[in-house]
Amino acid sequence: MSGDWLKRLRAFITGEYVALAAVALGCALLFVFLRMTSVATGSDTHALDIAIIEMFRAPDDPSQMIGSHRVQEAVRDVTALGSFAVLTIIVLLATAFLLLTRQRAAALLMLVSVLGGTALSEWLKEIFARPRPEYSTIAAEMSASFPSGHAMLSAITFLTIGALLSRFTQSSRLRWFYVGTAILLTALVGVTRVMLGVHYPSDVLAGWALGAAWAIACSTAAYFIVRSSRPSTGNS
Repeated sequence: MSGDWLKRLRAFITGEYVALAAVALGCALLFVFLRMTSVATGSDTHALDIAIIEMFRAPDDPSQMIGSHRVQEAVRDVTALGSFAVLTIIVLLATAFLLLTRQRAAALLMLVSVLGGTALSEWLKEIFARPRPEYSTIAAEMSASFPSGHAMLSAITFLTIGALLSRFTQSSRLRWFYVGTAILLTALVGVTRVMLGVHYPSDVLAGWALGAAWAIACSTAAYFIVRSSRPSTGNS
């Protein structure tokens, strides 16, 4: 009796239930992104955006971030983890690893997820065309502000890699470690974008939400594709 209960519990937290939970989470994240679009196109919470950014600016010179030179350098180093160049290297290495381990479907998922997310990010930037915050001397040389490309692409890349790595182990501790590390790296990239004054907090939150939703959508689609392609085990 207890064995049947455990089997049902395992079935509840795996398979179709996990996929359904992923869909529900993706929808919730998409709602957050849509809520942030109203912030980007309106002025309701713009004052809150400004107030949060100014928490990290020097009171006597808003163009400068608070903290020592070493702190500012560390923030720039961390934010580079979400740059196009660094993420490209990470994606190429992860794809090579997946190909070497004969995980061709996972490698394709990685490329489709990141490349598709990059195209979506650039498209949305052109649509909203939100100006960058006027706190950084480098912001004027960048693309539009909404959504944060660093936040969105780091969420897509790190969360996808974390999800894929968790498939290579049966240890629940390692799975939590992979996913937790992915979330931590994504969070650090987004926070440093606000600290540098090159993005509003709503830009970052929108990037996180849409990036995570995109990664979940690609992973869920891959799950259903693999599941439907499996040969039937029934008797003929």
